[in-house]
Amino acid sequence: MNSNKKYTDEELIFQFQKGNERAYLELVNRFKDRLLNFVFGYVHSKETAEDIVQDTFLKLYTSADMYKEIAKFSTWIFTIAANLAKTELRKRKRRKIFSITDMGFDDKDYEIPSESNAPEKNITSKHQIKYILKAIHQLEEPFKTVLILRDIQELSYEEVSNIVDVSIGTVKSRINRGRLKLQKILKNLNK
Repeated sequence: MNSNKKYTDEELIFQFQKGNERAYLELVNRFKDRLLNFVFGYVHSKETAEDIVQDTFLKLYTSADMYKEIAKFSTWIFTIAANLAKTELRKRKRRKIFSITDMGFDDKDYEIPSESNAPEKNITSKHQIKYILKAIHQLEEPFKTVLILRDIQELSYEEVSNIVDVSIGTVKSRINRGRLKLQKILKNLNK
């Protein structure tokens, strides 16, 4: 593998299918953070998200030959991660496990920070992100998935459509409805 050339994801998976281990490592490096953020949106636990992403890469390693160039590689890998996350959520429901993150918010007022360079700005923006993710976590499954893929992972409508296996029109509708539902949840959390 020439280290000066920038390979596409699809070229890397094909090289890995031919036995090039460095191509696999490059795919892991490219996707680990994006997948971790994506899966965290489902399970709301860093440790569980890390386990699921690790399982995703294990599945990639053991089942790389299953990938065919019907869809983009990113769509394929995100679909694997989404399926593993959904399986984990089903297991949780059966075991009726509740994590601390499932508990309610405390009754603090939520303020939108100013754009000044105040030292607390980073802390506030981290709080905002947690706040928004908690609200997204309360959405029903179809809305949560498309919002995470489109608004957090910034995937195209077509990629989201391929991952969730519905039409682009349905994806756009779910995103719009999901955003409206999210606004209501955020308003209720502010009360």
